[in-house]
Amino acid sequence: MRGQVLYYDEKQGFGFLLGVDGNRYTFTAEDLRRLMPIEAGMIVEFQPKGDKARDIFAVRSSGAGSPALTVPRGLGQPASPVTAPPAPTHFGRQAMTDAIAPHSTGLWAYFRRGLGANYANFKGRARRKEYWGFFLFWLIAFVLVMMVGMVADAATGNLDTGEGPILMSVAAGLFFLATFIPSLAITVRRIHDIGMSGWFYLLILIPYIGGLIILVFTLVPSQKNDNKWGPVPEGIRV
Repeated sequence: MRGQVLYYDEKQGFGFLLGVDGNRYTFTAEDLRRLMPIEAGMIVEFQPKGDKARDIFAVRSSGAGSPALTVPRGLGQPASPVTAPPAPTHFGRQAMTDAIAPHSTGLWAYFRRGLGANYANFKGRARRKEYWGFFLFWLIAFVLVMMVGMVADAATGNLDTGEGPILMSVAAGLFFLATFIPSLAITVRRIHDIGMSGWFYLLILIPYIGGLIILVFTLVPSQKNDNKWGPVPEGIRV
């Protein structure tokens, strides 16, 4: 796969690149096919493995004469060129954050991405703000769906005939089905964020205390270092 280097710290031997699939990948000096100077904006070829890039080699270096990497934006939309980020004004981990933070860290943005790009994303990590931001708007949306269903039941006379809020029940069921996968995915990523395997989610099956255990997991602060499931989430100060 082709990609473009977003940031690389030669002393730490650690960096990030953006693939043509629109995903961000981490890499280290050991992932280079051969020793070579790496700089922001360089176009490379690599083998993706999860959220990491392997077997990296340069196609062309950055510079005024090098065209930017083009990332497809979907059918019917123009391709979006990606240019190298500006030089960071800080050093170390903060420099990486400044150089590669492409997403909003607002509560609504987390909810929107949870139902969009991260709909079935069980890889990577989700910070506490992302998890609770998603479920805040999930609850608001659920209440709105219930209200619409109740109004529809009232308009069709279901409440007067004694049949009960049929449409409200159907709407609630469809909402649960539509949001089950993203809700599960963000919970798994939240567990990854505290350094544990997503399979620990199965603890929820334990009667009485399973749900409480998962709740505790979601309240634990993020690990402030990279772990096997990915780099520190955006917005976390290290």
